[in-house]
Amino acid sequence: MGTRAQRAFFITIGVQAVIVITMVACTFGIVHAYLGDIFDLVPYKTLSCYIALFILAEAFELFMAYDALRMRNIIQLLGIILFHGALIVFSALQVHETRAALSDNNEWLLHKVEPFLIVAPCIVAASWLFLIFWLKQLYGEFGWVIFHVVGASPKLKSMYQYYQIFICLLKFDFFCFVGVTMQLLIVVLSTNSAEFGLTITAIPVVLTLIAGCGYAVRREIKWMMSIALALMLPCMGYFYKLARFYLPLSQAEYITTRATLTVFTIVAFLLLLTTFLVGLKCFYDFDKGLLDSKTHGQFYKPVRQQALGAFKIGD
Repeated sequence: MGTRAQRAFFITIGVQAVIVITMVACTFGIVHAYLGDIFDLVPYKTLSCYIALFILAEAFELFMAYDALRMRNIIQLLGIILFHGALIVFSALQVHETRAALSDNNEWLLHKVEPFLIVAPCIVAASWLFLIFWLKQLYGEFGWVIFHVVGASPKLKSMYQYYQIFICLLKFDFFCFVGVTMQLLIVVLSTNSAEFGLTITAIPVVLTLIAGCGYAVRREIKWMMSIALALMLPCMGYFYKLARFYLPLSQAEYITTRATLTVFTIVAFLLLLTTFLVGLKCFYDFDKGLLDSKTHGQFYKPVRQQALGAFKIGD
């Protein structure tokens, strides 16, 4: 956080997170207080899902921003901009889904919470413009970092960029998987069903896969990377759930969250497919001189601090 652009980027995300979560919490509180015991019925569970996902998304974005600024990772900052754009879409979808949940005999309640629902996407969209503005300045600040880490070799620079993209994709894979799983557990699945047990079991398996894949690519462990890439293929089979959202026999279970679940499932599938393809490229780059840069070249002092340290030693 040594420059104005770095502080402004992080503060912008923090301020909009507080405002948006407050709007979402107000919506949740008003509806819960009005509906009372019937709030736990399926049509209204979308509000529980709404607040849980927004808290997860804002906490995730704050972590990603801090991590990107700490590592001076411009690729991850670009990923945050794309993620923030997706938040605009998600917050707009929640307006539609909340209207669907409250449309029956709750017109008064809908009109009361609608301003809070509309403010959320407006704040996210406004903060997105500010983030793009600060990103332009950060690009100038961090543009020299890859040169500092891998040197002047264009080949090493390209390989290191693919490595950064792969690590960034793994982090967003984590969010999408947790987001889809959270929605299914809150809104749809019964605790007594076999699908509930399978979903719970899948959580540690997928998280271990993501962590192991990140460790393998950083340390260039071929056998571990091979297993991780192989396991990504059956994980893509999770895409079959998209059909369940629209089949006549099961669509009623998903009706109030179908739009959000559809977007999350499609994005998760595309992210995982991209991760697999970029992972193959990173695997191909093993043993080509990048290992030292991955393990030792990411943590360093800024040039200004190095110069100051040298001056003090000389003094």
